[in-house]
Amino acid sequence: MSPQPPPQWGPAPERPPGRRTWFSRHPLLTVLLAVTALFVAFGIAGSVGGKEPAAVPSAKAVAKPEPTPGLGEPVRDGKFEFTVTRLQPGVSHVGGGAYGRDAQGQFFLVHMTVRNIGDRAQIFDGSDQKLIDRNGSKYSADVGASLLIDGSESFLEQINPGNAVDGIVVFDIPKGADPVRIELHDSLFSGGTTADLTARR
Repeated sequence: MSPQPPPQWGPAPERPPGRRTWFSRHPLLTVLLAVTALFVAFGIAGSVGGKEPAAVPSAKAVAKPEPTPGLGEPVRDGKFEFTVTRLQPGVSHVGGGAYGRDAQGQFFLVHMTVRNIGDRAQIFDGSDQKLIDRNGSKYSADVGASLLIDGSESFLEQINPGNAVDGIVVFDIPKGADPVRIELHDSLFSGGTTADLTARR
């Protein structure tokens, strides 16, 4: 077996040059990005640390709700202007003779003037109106009872533009009910408006 030749020592092989990073290839942009990051960080810290509590609005700045119009004050819905003029609670009977009717509880009569403020004829119907008591209960009008009252003018009454009628809308409500508002509509599907029955002008 022949002896192996001694190892040959020479210079170490050169390492390939490493790849340069993006930051080393763009030093100016790197500095600009760093400065921008510092400004953003200081700005956020300042806005968080120096934020003042929201000012509480003063009592004068808070808008007070408009009071609901009461008796004798006109309110409008659609093409009609309503003015409630008089209330008659506690009526036990309407009509006369064989055609009279007794209330289940009590008849509550609401006298009102209805004016057409539109530009064409409109039908006023008492059945579109709602009476509301202090507990929030809502009552429908008794159209049959209103027909027994002379001059009620609250059943399918056609009103031409500019004209007005003095109508009576009748509600049959419990004896202990305490009506405080009436919801008035110029038609069955209108948004409606409200008059306060406890306030007088």
